[in-house]
Order: sequence, then C-alpha cells, then structure tokens
Amino acid sequence: MTRAALISLALLAACAPNPQEEVSQFAPDYLGIETAALDSDLVQVDLRMRGARDATDVDRYGECAVAQYTLSRGYGFARHLRTNMDEKGGVWTADAVYTISPTLPRGLKTIDAEVMVADCAENGIPTV
Repeated sequence: MTRAALISLALLAACAPNPQEEVSQFAPDYLGIETAALDSDLVQVDLRMRGARDATDVDRYGECAVAQYTLSRGYGFARHLRTNMDEKGGVWTADAVYTISPTLPRGLKTIDAEVMVADCAENGIPTV
C-alpha cells in the first residue's frame, strides 16, 4: 500500500463518528410518571420527558414504569395496548395503556416485568 493510501485511510478513520461520543451526548431528563389503575388488570401511564432522542426513548420510559407497577401489584407481565405521544418544545408527553397479568399474555408487545425493571436499573431509567 502506498504512503498516500495509508494517509487517506488514517484521515478517514479520524473522521468516522465515535459511537461512545454519541451515547455520552444522550442526557435525558425524566420529568415524572403517574400511573392509574383503570380496572383490576388495566393501567394507564402518563409521563413527561425532555431530551429523548426519539419516540423509542419515551416508550422505554413508560415500559419501565409499567414494569415496576406490575411487580408492585404482584403480577409478572404486562402487555402494551396503545400509546398517545406528543412533543412540544423538546418536552415529550405520553399516555399509554397496558394490561397486567400473572402469566405471559398473548400478543406481540409483552413485557416480562422482572427483566424490564432490571434492564431499566442497569440503564439508569427510573421506574415508579
């Protein structure tokens, strides 16, 4: 390989984004969660968050809340039913509805509460 080619490769590598820098720039501000039982196995989660990268971060915050709520009610699983989400001035708001149950419910958007709470703790996402 020629010297010019090596220099070009070195310059390209220096310009490549560093994934660790991108992760360190994510600094969410979790503004609070309220949970309300709609029925014995139905719960609504209202939340506010600033600094989300996108709707996925907002969804994850809600999942962390419902997972803790599920465990506190003696259940092990939750299933997502729907979420309404909005963003204004950098503040995201969402209200989501989940079913909770002692056994794994049918459906695609299920949450194992114990696993989710552990994951949230590991990633610094607060629960209820």
